[in-house]
Amino acid sequence: MEQKKILIITYYWPPAGGPGVQRWLKFAKYLPEFGWKPIIYTPENPSYPLLDESLMKDVPEDLEIVRTKIWEPYQLAEKLNKSNKKFKAGQFDVGSNQSWKSKLSIWVRGNFFIPDARVFWVNPSTQFLEQYLKINNIETIVTSGPPHSMHMIGLNLKKKFPDLKWIADFRDPWTEISYYKHLKLTKNSDKKHRQLESEVFKTADITLATSYTDAENFRKNGANAFCITNGFDETDSNPQTLQPSNSPTQFTLSYIGVLEQLRNPENLWKALDNLVKTNSDLAKNFNLKFVGRIDDKILEVIERSSLKNHIQNLGYVSHDKAVDEMAKSSLLLITNFPNDSSKGIIPGKIFEYLATGKQIISFGPNEADVAKILDETKAGKHFGYNDSKEIEDFILEKFELWKNGNLLENTQNIEQFSRKNLTKKLVEIL
Repeated sequence: MEQKKILIITYYWPPAGGPGVQRWLKFAKYLPEFGWKPIIYTPENPSYPLLDESLMKDVPEDLEIVRTKIWEPYQLAEKLNKSNKKFKAGQFDVGSNQSWKSKLSIWVRGNFFIPDARVFWVNPSTQFLEQYLKINNIETIVTSGPPHSMHMIGLNLKKKFPDLKWIADFRDPWTEISYYKHLKLTKNSDKKHRQLESEVFKTADITLATSYTDAENFRKNGANAFCITNGFDETDSNPQTLQPSNSPTQFTLSYIGVLEQLRNPENLWKALDNLVKTNSDLAKNFNLKFVGRIDDKILEVIERSSLKNHIQNLGYVSHDKAVDEMAKSSLLLITNFPNDSSKGIIPGKIFEYLATGKQIISFGPNEADVAKILDETKAGKHFGYNDSKEIEDFILEKFELWKNGNLLENTQNIEQFSRKNLTKKLVEIL
């Protein structure tokens, strides 16, 4: 039986690093098992914030990949201000950390490039794909954003081909993402962002969200929305063969990934600082490990505290190495934006955390989707950014279990989050 073709329009693709690339990389890996032939459309010369060559091994050898050139203004922005490199990953200096150059750059980014700085790829891609879809008899496309310019390509193609089936995949929300309010938008720019978002919701045949709350919000705004979370790939690591969390040498709390100012758990650093000062046993055994890119301003604050001599900062590593570091940890840290509008964000790394069987300490808004997942899987505890004493109690409880060799790995119901099962769910929706 001939496989159905599905064209996936995505900015992020290996060798890009980070969680954004992995969602459709994994779908493309498993879709052929369910009767679908994926074809990838991606830029030839993108400006990626992170690179990870190890993800290339997941690209099927026979996968068709179509590339065209893109022009992006980030090189110009970085000449204006080196901190503009953060914009590629949706990061910003905030509050007193903002220089006038940062403020100017953020204003330009939000008001001149709508929906984002990859907008210059929209029209050339529309023209190219208009012919490509005809020649290759493709009836189904996916656009994956952010960058939400990818959805503009889908919107244009849907207008040209009304019978085309279009799936708009939102790995993160558009106007409801936490940094949206930091873009310093004019009223006209804000109106344009919201009009474009609404048009995508109402025109796409299917809108995918990565969280339960986002799917519900999208439906309220006119989208035919479904939730397919991110997940873990069994072939990345075998939970049964991971190293035990009861390391004989150190009680290690690890953060894996990018940590920016908007998701900085200051109350956790204060709790850890107090514990190290008042509990000599924990101080002797404690290790705070960062695996990935941590904002310099956050690191400076931590290094001025009693935690200075307990920090291990590995910087950005390959995905394979990151999974290994998860396995070597005693506790795993995950953070989200503090505002209520972000309670639907489920950081992709939580699923790989779950696959290790380690306990997780999470920070974000109350009643977050992450908290629901942790409760359902018995994998850890979620805290708000105003909690304090409860954090110390939780860490001390886990430390005592570790010290006595009883910090057992105990997660439940995680099979639903495997990449293969999620691909099956995607196919059912299609």
